Amino acid sequence: MLADLTAGAVQDAEARASARPLAAVEAAALAQSPARDALAALAPSDRVKIIAEVKRASPSRGDLADIPDPALQALRYEESGASAISVLTEGRRFKGSLADLEAVRSAVELPVLRKDFIANEYQVLEARASGADLVLLIVAALEQDVLARLHALILDLGMTPLVEAHSAAEVDRAADLDAKLIGVNARDLSTFELDRDLFGRLADRIPAGAVKVAESAVLAPADVAHYRAAGADVVLVGEALVTNDPVSTLKSFLEAGA
Repeated sequence: MLADLTAGAVQDAEARASARPLAAVEAAALAQSPARDALAALAPSDRVKIIAEVKRASPSRGDLADIPDPALQALRYEESGASAISVLTEGRRFKGSLADLEAVRSAVELPVLRKDFIANEYQVLEARASGADLVLLIVAALEQDVLARLHALILDLGMTPLVEAHSAAEVDRAADLDAKLIGVNARDLSTFELDRDLFGRLADRIPAGAVKVAESAVLAPADVAHYRAAGADVVLVGEALVTNDPVSTLKSFLEAGA
């Protein structure tokens, strides 16, 4: 599944590149206003921080929410205490787009993450051209030399890489990059099975000085409390926020992680 999702995202990027060549995207990326400081926004504190996600659908659950106005959804997150906003831009299975990212970035003051299946420089440049402050890199989807190259490009453009791992070996690969924002995803992107305890087993392996992010398997305040107790500085939440009232749900999650 991960290979298929990544291949599809690359094909879609290649289609966009036929209409908007790399040089044009690079120029737009370099002309963007500076990226917001995501590491400062997500720095460890005395309570958990939340990356709140704009997410219409997923391969595992199908349609989740229409979200006709992603900017309004993001504003609700911001007003309810989120520290950053994640926007799914993959179109085939998640029904997202770069237009969603651009709408959210123009509406909020928080750092905005492009969450997609990033595998080449064009995708990184179009993320910055669209205003992204963070870019997701999935270790399992990339060879180490490609991962290192994209990680360096994201930093060169002033953005922050969120390096996502699903195993001890992948955490080590993220650490080899000196990644400052490392996520552990409870969802195995090969099987889509969930393991809420994976973060706890890997948290101590994340180097000191890196912000620890727990991803997936968050449906209730108890899940946030579970991750916080296991050492999470940040929890990324999507499905629970788009399938329930985002304001009350987010507030309850923040209270659980205090």
